[in-house]
Amino acid sequence: MAADALSIIPGAVLRNLSDKLYEKRKNAALEIEGIVKQLATFGEHEKISAVISLLTNDFTYSPQANHRKQGGLIGLAAVTVGLTSEAAQHLEQIVPPVLTSFLDQDSRVRYYACEALYNIAKVVRGDFIIYFNKIFDALCKLSADSDANVQSAAHLLDKLVKDIVTESDQFSIEEFIPLLRERMNVLNPYVRQFLVGWITVLDSVPDIDMLGFLPDFLDGLFNMLSDSSHEIRQQADAALSEFLQEIKNSPNVDYGRMAEILVRRAGSTDEFTRLTSITWINEFVKLGGEQLVPYYADILGAVLPCISDEEEKIRVVARETNEELRAIKADPAEGFDIGAILSIAKRELNSEHEATRIEALHWFFTLLDRYCAEFLAYLNDIFDPLLNALSDPSDAVVLLVLEVHARIAEESHHFHHLVSYLIRTFHNNHFVLEKRGALIVRRLCVLLGAEKVYREFSTILESEVDLDFASVMVQVLNLILLTSTELGELRSPLKKSLVDSCGKDLFQSLYASWRHSPMATISLCLLAQAYNHASCVIQSLGEEDINVNFLVQLDKLIRLLETPVFAYLRLQLLEPGKHTWLLKTLYGLLMLLPQVKLLTRLCWERLYIVGFICLHSKVRPSRS
Repeated sequence: MAADALSIIPGAVLRNLSDKLYEKRKNAALEIEGIVKQLATFGEHEKISAVISLLTNDFTYSPQANHRKQGGLIGLAAVTVGLTSEAAQHLEQIVPPVLTSFLDQDSRVRYYACEALYNIAKVVRGDFIIYFNKIFDALCKLSADSDANVQSAAHLLDKLVKDIVTESDQFSIEEFIPLLRERMNVLNPYVRQFLVGWITVLDSVPDIDMLGFLPDFLDGLFNMLSDSSHEIRQQADAALSEFLQEIKNSPNVDYGRMAEILVRRAGSTDEFTRLTSITWINEFVKLGGEQLVPYYADILGAVLPCISDEEEKIRVVARETNEELRAIKADPAEGFDIGAILSIAKRELNSEHEATRIEALHWFFTLLDRYCAEFLAYLNDIFDPLLNALSDPSDAVVLLVLEVHARIAEESHHFHHLVSYLIRTFHNNHFVLEKRGALIVRRLCVLLGAEKVYREFSTILESEVDLDFASVMVQVLNLILLTSTELGELRSPLKKSLVDSCGKDLFQSLYASWRHSPMATISLCLLAQAYNHASCVIQSLGEEDINVNFLVQLDKLIRLLETPVFAYLRLQLLEPGKHTWLLKTLYGLLMLLPQVKLLTRLCWERLYIVGFICLHSKVRPSRS
């Protein structure tokens, strides 16, 4: 066949085809073009094939660079031009050698390969679409070529190929997408620009459904949002914005696959990527409907951390998305995974950011309110983390945790568990008791009822083996009882315990544990107006070791006698004949006080109480 070709193409023409002078190469190419055109006219396609083989083997694949870049490539382009409308049947011979030349080590060969394919493409147009993936792959690599001239030639070829593809009805998007997906993770900025350019062009073609394949390259576009090049970031953002607009206008969108990508990207270290991701998630939540039900937990896992983002724009969109999610009332029977949502909320309870922990607790409360039975089925997994959250450094978090617990504690078993845990926590961490004890107890009383809460505390503390802790705990509960406005309804029946059966039962319930602290017992008796018993308790204290702690508690009790809650008691002193036991009780407290020096340090400003007692009891204070 080579011999046939040599008889067809004169030797002088073949020599000039690889000559250094451009004019000779040009003339040689024109002669080959004319010869091929004549052969085509007479249907001599076997001879044309022989010519192509000669150009390919002796020139394009030659070890000599001049033969490759000037002879073979120029010759193959000339053959194509000569064939004109009949070139398509010889493309299997013509195109592969040109594509091979794109990988040549010599930059001039790569340059002439771009030029040759450009001329070939101009002739055959849509007929070379069957080689599109290979041409695209070659152009993708050439877009990042080290030689600026090669890049420029590749750019011109790329523009022509785009024009051909957009006007062709033979282009297969299904065959192209796997290649695009494979290339989307390339980091080279020139390649990225090349890829975004093709995505944008193909998306502009009405007959090509790029939106349907968006999940295949969406992650790559998001990856480009953090590129160091401002231009690439802008191009990727513009492409994403266009796709998002198309999603809003399209009735058929695969939200699920894209949701997985968005969730990952919402955790990006790049601020712009996070903002774009959370914006897309926001739109998906509004548009996705039932398609997104299986992904709600993952979406929530992406949204909750963004609520505490450093960037305000991200926080605003995340909060809006979170509210949108919480407003959706999905049916567990239709795939709404409550367990997965709870798992995310439980995880975010450990977030370092208060705002995220608060929103996680809102989710606990929302699920408990809407799906109580399903929620309680997962209680074993989440109860302990919820209990641990009671030690959170944020008061706002603790109050919300208590609301969740109060809702759970509507069942007696869980209520007992809650109070037992609180007592253990206070026992193990006196700091929590000191700083948070009053807040927790008062809020629980509001949420669950003061009497219920105090009865439970008293029942558990009655059998507490650590008597020192029991005494401290009772003192705290007693102080809350006597001073908190939230417990006013609990004090009322206690004041009537001598004449009311309900008040009497409540008094006895509290007394069972209040006896761990003498001063708490005395104050409870004074509140209940059980002055006779209070006096007896004081009498028994004479046998106790009166230490500093005892005197401190005594001082606190005397301070409490001045508070509004004991106003009725102070008024009863105006009728000493009716309240003999009250006078004896107060006089007993006087007898427990230390002598003047210590008295001055502890409660000098309260001597008027002592004087008042003495006045009405006809007792005179000692001069010592």
